[in-house]
Amino acid sequence: MSLLATASLVLTRAFPASEEVPFDDAGYHTEHWLFAPTWETIIASAASIIVFTAIYKFAGPTIKKAMSDRTAGIQAELDDSAAAKSDAEAEAVRIRQAKGDIDSERSRLYAEADAQATALLADGRERLDAEMAELEVRADAEIASAADRSADELRAEIARYSSDAVELIAQDALDDATQQELIESFISRVGASS
Repeated sequence: MSLLATASLVLTRAFPASEEVPFDDAGYHTEHWLFAPTWETIIASAASIIVFTAIYKFAGPTIKKAMSDRTAGIQAELDDSAAAKSDAEAEAVRIRQAKGDIDSERSRLYAEADAQATALLADGRERLDAEMAELEVRADAEIASAADRSADELRAEIARYSSDAVELIAQDALDDATQQELIESFISRVGASS
């Protein structure tokens, strides 16, 4: 049962209705077709005042705090969005400035890359020329060394074949007496020269 209904029952018992309020077999009729009886209006008004006062006193601070917190939250969001907007605008300005610098930076990087490539090619050519000169000197030395070795080997072969041929010819052409005479004359020449 609601507070209003309870209060109505209590007041009805305390202040019985006047006899002039019509009552018939169709039900209870009020004094006026639009307004409630005066005592019900007084009771309802007092109950409403009590309820609104209790709401104002107990729920009011909570509602006020919730509203101020909501206002502070909305203000914080507005401040954050304003800061984000100013940051975005500053970033946009920086990007626009950087975009203008991109072409100059690109041309600078291309020029730097061309200079590095040119230096690398020149250095590579110098190294290749130095290596080629070194290889030519080494090849000439190896060719000369090989020619000297080949000449020495050829002389040694010729000397060996000559000695073999002389020995064969000497054995065939010289008899023992002539051979003995040649050996003695060689020994005397060697002894005379020393």
